[in-house]
Amino acid sequence: QVQLVESGGGLVQPGGSLRLSCATSRNIFSFNSVGWYRQAPGKERELVARITSGGSTTVADSMKGRITISRDNAKNTLYLQMNSLKPEETAVYYCNARPNDLTNYWGKGILVTVSS
Repeated sequence: QVQLVESGGGLVQPGGSLRLSCATSRNIFSFNSVGWYRQAPGKERELVARITSGGSTTVADSMKGRITISRDNAKNTLYLQMNSLKPEETAVYYCNARPNDLTNYWGKGILVTVSS
């Protein structure tokens, strides 16, 4: 069983920055891709950003230019650096890992609140 543990969430002011971390229990390169999703109250879960084992990235249009997704291979950890955060980006952020096209692993999620 794969475990994904998010950290780094909390309260940040509008325009501020935050870095989320996701520690994986398996070699991060064993996954076809890893990424971040978020779910705001009353809304569906949506993609924030993904990175494949080959290094290709996909970023939500609404966040292009404001985020960086990266990984530390030695620590088996995925990161999401978010800048210029907006109140409407308040959500629970989830780490996701896909070892293949049929399987998804999810972290428990971590709350990010953007508010003054």
